[in-house]
Amino acid sequence: MFRQLRNIDTAFRHIKKFSIVAHVATMLLCGFAIYKSYEATQRILSSVWVIVDGRPIRAEVAARKDNLEVEARRHISDFHRLFFTLDPDEKAITAAIGQALYLADNSAKRQYDNLRESGYYAGLISGNISQRITVDSIRLDMRREPYAFRCHATQKLVRSSGTLTRTLVTTGTLRDVARTDNNPHGFLIQRWETIENRDIQTR
Repeated sequence: MFRQLRNIDTAFRHIKKFSIVAHVATMLLCGFAIYKSYEATQRILSSVWVIVDGRPIRAEVAARKDNLEVEARRHISDFHRLFFTLDPDEKAITAAIGQALYLADNSAKRQYDNLRESGYYAGLISGNISQRITVDSIRLDMRREPYAFRCHATQKLVRSSGTLTRTLVTTGTLRDVARTDNNPHGFLIQRWETIENRDIQTR
């Protein structure tokens, strides 16, 4: 009888060990399945299909830090294009400058006010002058925020009598802000100033 009890006790211990091993193995298997499911979901969510001209193109979702410098350069370029590409129409000038001012702080507003008070925009309108800008290069220091930049551009004033070409060099800093419809790159230009704007050619 004691041998039978000993056998029952041994069998119970074996069953207990087996149950514990099975339980741990099940938990490990569930954890692995959850991890692989999460990995697959992240992989699916990181790719987006965009329809361009009726053709599907796969686009990858990237973290902001991956494209930070590209977006900063685009922000600077967009601001200068909006601020300096003007046509001889008061509403068009107001609309373009209004969009540009969403991308910069009061330093840009001060420059706009100074140009307006000096009659610069009135001169463009009365002289039927179109102003165009091409950004040639942007030097950007992304080591720490706010990010310092220097923008080199070519400015053209097109009138019926000819075209005046000028160099334009501006400096400032960028700081991160929230993205909005009016500021899609999520930067704000600060301490913006023009350090050079001189005539180089007349045609």
